[in-house]
Amino acid sequence: MSAMNETILSVRDLSVAFHQGGKTSLAVDRISFDIHRGEVVALVGESGSGKSVSANSILRLLPYPAASHPSGEIHFKGKDLLKASDAQLRKVRGNDITMIFQEPMTSLNPLHAIEKQIGEILELHQSTTGEKARARILELLNQVGIRDPEKRLKAYPHELSGGQRQRVMIAMALANRPELLIADEPTTALDVTVQAQILELLRDLKNDHGMSMLFITHDLGVVRKFADRVCVMTKGKIVESGSAHEIFSNPKHEYTRHLLASEPRGEPPVSDTSRPIVIEGKDVRVWFPIKAGFLRKVVDNVKAVDGIDLKLRAGQTLGVVGESGSGKTTLGLALTRLISSKGKIAFVGKDIDQYSFRDMLPLRSEMQIVFQDPFGSLSPRMSVAEIIAEGLKVHERSLSQTERDQRVCWALDEVGLDPATRWRYPHEFSGGQRQRIAIARAMVLKPRFVMLDEPTSALDMSVQAQVVDLLRDLQKRHDLAYLFISHDLKVVKALANEVIVMRFGKVVEQGPSQRIFNSPQHDYTKALMAAAFNIEAVSIGGLKQ
Repeated sequence: MSAMNETILSVRDLSVAFHQGGKTSLAVDRISFDIHRGEVVALVGESGSGKSVSANSILRLLPYPAASHPSGEIHFKGKDLLKASDAQLRKVRGNDITMIFQEPMTSLNPLHAIEKQIGEILELHQSTTGEKARARILELLNQVGIRDPEKRLKAYPHELSGGQRQRVMIAMALANRPELLIADEPTTALDVTVQAQILELLRDLKNDHGMSMLFITHDLGVVRKFADRVCVMTKGKIVESGSAHEIFSNPKHEYTRHLLASEPRGEPPVSDTSRPIVIEGKDVRVWFPIKAGFLRKVVDNVKAVDGIDLKLRAGQTLGVVGESGSGKTTLGLALTRLISSKGKIAFVGKDIDQYSFRDMLPLRSEMQIVFQDPFGSLSPRMSVAEIIAEGLKVHERSLSQTERDQRVCWALDEVGLDPATRWRYPHEFSGGQRQRIAIARAMVLKPRFVMLDEPTSALDMSVQAQVVDLLRDLQKRHDLAYLFISHDLKVVKALANEVIVMRFGKVVEQGPSQRIFNSPQHDYTKALMAAAFNIEAVSIGGLKQ
């Protein structure tokens, strides 16, 4: 048997059940798959399909005894991990099999520096300490593309960017030269350029070390470029498996075809310069002072937004794109007067840049915001009816309780949700439904302008497409002006007719979306497009962060 054909992990007939309150639910139902040496197998499906539960079962990381395995075997190099003792598992975890989780900020210890966190793994599994451990840590940080690793050893997780934190997680996972790496949505929370760099890094490491990989994701664009074989999961079952080429060129199962057709589609509104201007900014600046010394004098400024001009008209969408830290959200907050800024800002012809908090109150009903994480932006203690009606109680106090309830029902109907569900709480809805509730909360006040801050980035691909269609329909029905902030260029392409590309607080390119997407002029814009539409082509200032 050749090394490439050697089976390193074999999952057979695996089921996972959860027990709560006397009830048992089956999360994974008799799945089977193999991973060969040096191979990348992708486990693909929407949230709740059972992907992560299956992956966590391999290292027995589920909350036992609340979780159990009614059936199945997981053989790693001939040993059934489901029957292994705790001592045997400890030798496998972090040594032979390692795992990278989706959100590095919650996986890394905020109280310990990077050197200590990586060093702990070396000490635990290899008894390596002191200068030898330090040398290995520097080697790992250099290997994963951390610039000036000596300066990063004493850094804490909050002092690193999202891409840097994920690279540190990869360094920790590779510390003991594992044979199998499990990567659970390792790029979902990252910008497209950082995502491309992380995938390139993982590919290089796999090739250099002959490492096998189980890659869990709902992003089919990543799978197409990265995986050798694909297993498609839904409702706890693997419904289709095969080579990546087979799955993408000739999908057999209806659910696989549904996933492949789920990318945001459709055309943005046609640009029309005759439409009235809803919001306009001239030389908008947001500078945050850096203070130092005993007297806390201002020694410099962080120029989060630095001299931006824009116009947004009724029925139009202005897309603001760029990597994390580029100033996108800060610009949106400045335009809605939620933070102080310099420069001119006009809303429907009124200069509002000098308005106080009290002056802005009458205009708040006409300016609404939909945030990135619907679960975080909806109160868990309030019913959906209370959440949506809250704005009416502030801005339309003359409405009776019956009239408010009628408006809530209208708003839910507008976003495609059954008004009969309005007495439920946010946790009783899916991620896509919660985002529809957040949109309904904005729509109930019948605004003219809506700031959408990464409203689809936390959602599955098919749900993203549904939300994009919903936003487009609402815009047509109500002549809404959208400021759409995102690093997901595929979503921006489907919604925005004008685009601003931001980097380090400045606009590097601005114009009609068709020109920006089809013929970008600036090198940074070209790199963003390459990362979003052709992952192998990206390079922004080299790989190192």
